[in-house]
Amino acid sequence: MDRITLGNTVFEGENNAYLFDGERTVLVDTGVAVPETREQLEAGLADRGVGFADVDAIVLTHYHADHAGLAGEIQAAGDATVYVHGADAPLVADREGAWGDVEATHRRLFEAWGMPAEDRRELLDYLDHGTRLQGPTPAVETVADGDRLRFGDVELEVFHTPGHTAGHVCLVHGKELLSGDALLPVYTPNVGGADVRVDRPLERYVETLGAIADRGFDRAWPGHRDPIDDPAGRARTILEHHEERSYRVLSALGEDGPADAWTVSARLFGDLEGIHVLHGPGEAYAHLGALERTGDVERVGGEYRLADGTAARLAERGDERWPL
Repeated sequence: MDRITLGNTVFEGENNAYLFDGERTVLVDTGVAVPETREQLEAGLADRGVGFADVDAIVLTHYHADHAGLAGEIQAAGDATVYVHGADAPLVADREGAWGDVEATHRRLFEAWGMPAEDRRELLDYLDHGTRLQGPTPAVETVADGDRLRFGDVELEVFHTPGHTAGHVCLVHGKELLSGDALLPVYTPNVGGADVRVDRPLERYVETLGAIADRGFDRAWPGHRDPIDDPAGRARTILEHHEERSYRVLSALGEDGPADAWTVSARLFGDLEGIHVLHGPGEAYAHLGALERTGDVERVGGEYRLADGTAARLAERGDERWPL
């Protein structure tokens, strides 16, 4: 397996595509459909004696444009089969109504989060631009958890890891993991805003982190930046990060009083730009929703407040983490 590092001028962080070039040529993720990234991917493949037309199969970790954007163009060059989890397939394949449903959910949630009208308009324009970064639409084959994809001498196990998106998958290759955006070495993958279709996104992602840690992988190859030599340790670190975030959410409510998700996001992250205008309140909303379901906060209208007894328990947390 070869890692091809791609620049990313649209979303933050370097992207990775992974090439298996044995009896069959397989690409895991493709990068975003912009000229600079296309040229980098073409050059990286050419260095290994491969062109777009030589690719037999593309396996996508999830639907986001910086991972799936060039899939349709590569497929058109050589009729590669494109595999994606069934939950993300409607967006990759641009099935009728799929993106419209996402936009409708965005509009509903932006109001529920308390996002000001001007920020809503600007973010919807930004997101509309983002959908155009998907490139030509591919035909797709769907996969599910536990499927084993065999490409000549290469076998990849599909490991469904929802949270960042509903249909996010990692790919197991022996004792190594191609982790997409489920496990990243620097940033913590966004939950709540990255895919507004996910039900109970924080809880699903916490389950994903536990599942990754339990598998005991030797190394993870992420969708952005460098390999992770201790995947279980990194999964535990990200879980601790979310426990710290939940503590901060509760502290913000305790110190400043009831608030909506937009206001809690501002207290946690300050002013945000670009895609982070979606990710910040989305993640605040994911934490608030999880805390509401455990009875630690109560929602009255669009605002959240500490439930009875939460402030006292919060004061007892010397580690400044809230167990999830």
